[in-house]
Amino acid sequence: MSSKIQNKRITLAWTGASGAPYGLRLLESLLAADYQVYLLVSSAARVVLATEHGLKLPSGPDAAKKALVEHLGCDASKLEVCGKEDWFSPVASGSAAPKQMVVCPCSAGTLASVAHGMSDNLLERAADVVLKERGQLLLVVRETPFSTLHLENMLKLSKMGVTIMPAAPGFYHQPESIEDLVDFMVARILDHLGVEQGLVPRWGYDQRQ
Repeated sequence: MSSKIQNKRITLAWTGASGAPYGLRLLESLLAADYQVYLLVSSAARVVLATEHGLKLPSGPDAAKKALVEHLGCDASKLEVCGKEDWFSPVASGSAAPKQMVVCPCSAGTLASVAHGMSDNLLERAADVVLKERGQLLLVVRETPFSTLHLENMLKLSKMGVTIMPAAPGFYHQPESIEDLVDFMVARILDHLGVEQGLVPRWGYDQRQ
């Protein structure tokens, strides 16, 4: 596998934290950027997705993929939805997993599991693989307020090189809709991944008169 192809592969995980529109928009943006996306969806994430976005995602990986392809109108060949115990998935092994992974949104429970290397399901194992292979792991944590335990877990992971990106959109781009706020966060995530994006104007350029 060439390094160019390898660099266009990424693992994306959705957990049960509030913020499903962030995850869906990020998936759409990564696919539009021609990334091969391995998507991991927790049971709680499906509940949140239905509640916050009105999208009812089937539990089966194949059915979930079909529903997302129809919803987004994306290239089916670029999306792989993995079951939570699909241990033969590429994301489960350091020899095959993408070097980049984003958990968006990331629940406090997932944060804790990753911080302590639990690896009880494929999502946690995928994060553990990225950590042990010295890859790039981004956690878009969505909780408020943060307890001392949450902060300690974030600090622990930050010291290991994990990027902690709380879902805290800014307002200096003068958002006019919820979609604008979602795009702000997704743009910041894409920036950290090195993915070209035009969702939000960069500070100091379009603001100039």
